[in-house]
Amino acid sequence: MTQKSSSEFPEPGAEPVVPAELAVLHRDDWLAIVDKPAGLMVHDSALARGETDFAADRLREQFGRPIFLVHRLDRATSGCLLLAFDRDTASALGKVLMSHAFEKDYLAICRGWPAEDVFEVDHPLDGGPGKPQKKPAITRFRRLATCELSLPSAAAGTEFPTSRYALLRAQPQTGRFRQIRRHLKHVSHHLIGDTSHGDGRHNRAFRMMGIHRMLLHAERLRFIHPHSGERVEALAPPDAELAKALALFDGA
Repeated sequence: MTQKSSSEFPEPGAEPVVPAELAVLHRDDWLAIVDKPAGLMVHDSALARGETDFAADRLREQFGRPIFLVHRLDRATSGCLLLAFDRDTASALGKVLMSHAFEKDYLAICRGWPAEDVFEVDHPLDGGPGKPQKKPAITRFRRLATCELSLPSAAAGTEFPTSRYALLRAQPQTGRFRQIRRHLKHVSHHLIGDTSHGDGRHNRAFRMMGIHRMLLHAERLRFIHPHSGERVEALAPPDAELAKALALFDGA
């Protein structure tokens, strides 16, 4: 029997409660931005493994019209999800998404303290299962806060009485498969709660604190509307478990 990864398939008893309707952060005649909860898959794919509940289906019913997803979020990632109500708008938004005029800000909590306040990871990534070709991938990070908890940890064969964590803002400049998660692993600052690319010892420590979700949140989207020319900005608030994790950095 193959064990499921809790970053995509939460452990029994830790299933997040997903509301029937997704919170709408912005809506106009052409597009909408919704707040996708952690634990809800965006659409059917090879990673679904028999699941039948998808954000895309819920949103078609919620809005009562066709919807076209402009980008994706992992099942375990929460926050801003952009969609269009027609193909032309989806195509126009896709072009904006590929430009530097489209800004995506994520909050991430990782193990360890990055040495620099601002740093960039430039490391090619493949496209995921069945897509072995590597393509350029760049993520910019800013260290927002740090904390040190009374949790034993180990590094390079040495035991330490405490564990260090950092709150980061991540701005992916490209859109590769699980880019932020894999880039953090590449620099040994594994994302907390990520059992596919993270550090199991630190994930278990956070679960002991009642924080079961992966700590990656698409906090903000900013772009110029392709039809009105106005600036669109949406901010997704943290859910209860993410807020509990963010509280660890209070006063840091």
